[in-house]
Amino acid sequence: MSKKIIFLVIGLLIAAFFLFDVQHYLTLSSIKDSLNNFEAWRSQNPVLVGLGFFAGYIVITALSLPGAAVMTLAGGALFGLWWGLLIVSFASTIGATLAFLVSRFLLRDWVQQRFGNRLQAINNGIDKEGGFYLFTLRLVPVFPFFIINLVMGLTPIKTWTFYWVSQLGMLAGTLVYVNAGTQIAQIDSLGSIMSFNLLASFALLGIFPLIAKKILGVVKAKQVYQGWSKPKQFDRNLVVIGAGAAGLVSSYIAATVKAKVTLVEAHKMGGDCLNYGCVPSKAIIRSAKLAQHMRDGVKYGLNATQPEFSFKTVMQRVHNVIKQVEPHDSVERYTQLGVEVLQGYATIVDPWTVEIKHDDGQTQTLTTRSIIIATGAEPLVPDLPGIDDVGYVTSDTVWQRFAELDTVPKRLVVLGGGPIGCELSQAFARLGADVTQIERGERLMSREDNDVSELAEAALADNGIRVLTKHEAVGFERDGDDKVMIVKSAAGQQRIVFDELLCAIGRKSRLQGYGLENLGIESERTIQSNAFLQTRFPNILTAGDVAGPYQFTHTAAHQAWYASVNALFGQFKKFKADYRVIPWVTFIDPEVARVGINEQEAREQNIDYEVTRYGIDDLDRAIADSAAHGFIKVLTVPGKDKILGVTIVSEHGGELLAEFVLAMKHGLGLNKILGTIHPYPTWVEANKYAAGEWKRAHAPQWAFKVLERFFRWQRS
Repeated sequence: MSKKIIFLVIGLLIAAFFLFDVQHYLTLSSIKDSLNNFEAWRSQNPVLVGLGFFAGYIVITALSLPGAAVMTLAGGALFGLWWGLLIVSFASTIGATLAFLVSRFLLRDWVQQRFGNRLQAINNGIDKEGGFYLFTLRLVPVFPFFIINLVMGLTPIKTWTFYWVSQLGMLAGTLVYVNAGTQIAQIDSLGSIMSFNLLASFALLGIFPLIAKKILGVVKAKQVYQGWSKPKQFDRNLVVIGAGAAGLVSSYIAATVKAKVTLVEAHKMGGDCLNYGCVPSKAIIRSAKLAQHMRDGVKYGLNATQPEFSFKTVMQRVHNVIKQVEPHDSVERYTQLGVEVLQGYATIVDPWTVEIKHDDGQTQTLTTRSIIIATGAEPLVPDLPGIDDVGYVTSDTVWQRFAELDTVPKRLVVLGGGPIGCELSQAFARLGADVTQIERGERLMSREDNDVSELAEAALADNGIRVLTKHEAVGFERDGDDKVMIVKSAAGQQRIVFDELLCAIGRKSRLQGYGLENLGIESERTIQSNAFLQTRFPNILTAGDVAGPYQFTHTAAHQAWYASVNALFGQFKKFKADYRVIPWVTFIDPEVARVGINEQEAREQNIDYEVTRYGIDDLDRAIADSAAHGFIKVLTVPGKDKILGVTIVSEHGGELLAEFVLAMKHGLGLNKILGTIHPYPTWVEANKYAAGEWKRAHAPQWAFKVLERFFRWQRS
């Protein structure tokens, strides 16, 4: 039978259901009124009546029509507890399986092709936990059963698995509903409404999902913790491994609520952001920008001046900035806040025990109710022939290595065209380095839209950077005193001579050496965790770069709140990490700032959108600052002012973005931004003008024509 015929048959059956008002008979009052007649029919032909109810239930469930819950109650009212349970249990499972098969046959291929990314979480759940995932949905009905039937048909789960798990998983809920139905059948007065049995049945209906959820949690915990001995008492409420942004915030929150918390750091407090990332890179970007302003003096009516400086002094300033920020993340400060800070290397021995090897060689063991892993990430280094022979620096080691140099490297190769590579390429080029940037992809900053990448590449080229996209490094060698990189492209191979090599091809999570393998905690690129940031052991959580999916300091701090609260209070209430509104900025000049989706992501996810664009070259303040280049691009729901995403390419783009982040977080549309007074002349006015562009494009033209005629009439 073809899909078209099945669609037609199903459509006719559903139409008949509503046309003949069958749902009118699927109400408790209707069933109650018909009880006497039904009992007479049943006494005359019990088998036929039972089969008729059985078949009707299957049809309603298979077609996903409203009334299955009432039919379940009716089963208890009409047949009693045990016969009702038997009939409804099998009828509901057979009907659910038919709905499952219809969904699979008619819709799965089309839906997976079009919406596969949105079904990824369910597909992953099926792959990872199989029938237990479906059993959880059946036992704790987060979604209506008919939705589960249809959605499961779109997944790879086997039909037999779906049937028997549904049969078993729905049994307890069916028992509760059928039992409630038997009590409804006994109502014969106002007094009986208040009977204990009836009230107990309805109370059970309400609390059953909570009880089932708790039981599932206990069962799953026993499975996970099987073979491990839980301590009778604990030294700590929480142990946090790693003192980067995620670890610092997690331990601070724990101390604030008076939990006993230990923070373990193997290297430097403050993690990557303070010591190797955000702070030093922004410090050198500022120095480099000032040097460029001096060269561009003519833009401001001044004489162009070639900056004179000591590169060693510039690098010393970078380290001075780090030292100025250090007290914010210091051992002393966090000790004062109530956090026990230990310098050493932590290994998780079992789900409640952490072994700490101190810097002096001594070992300490702590038991703890919960653990947060916040070990961060480190730079990726490509495994290429000869790379160790020529030597290299990364975004971690560049600050120490270049601080030893008297002058900026004459010939610098930057490997990688992502945000880190672009930021450092521009900074060192502005400080006088002859920079060649290599990116094997088609364009720089590939996560951004094409127009953003084009503008970023043009900005780097303006600073003298030689950008080679679609070029791949294949090896390194020494040629006398020269270091040589060999790259290949469509045009063939070429040799690039350099003095220093900076690898900026990405970062990888720090996963090795913390005991994850012994505990069976899955970790590939990141530590596998659920929406609550829990690993396979609910009391071991993760946050920051090592958790993914983002590697931003502000995201790490954001995750830290969820991780610490769930670690300390998860037995009472858990919170899912919220990634709906995540902003980020690439600090090249002009800055590239983004929140939400961009055009390429919208297309990949099959999301309909409209684009509103405002050119920064129209902004008065940008013109006054001789920085009138870039744009604001806003994606909205078609025909509405709801913001889906914003990309800003502009000076001060990171600051301009904040208003859009606030708007998206709190559901404010472009009309609200347009209706907000922005001071003149400021950069942030660009946000209002972008909102104005959207308003202009959606202005009711018919109303303007009516007004034109009205004012013409007034003048006559």
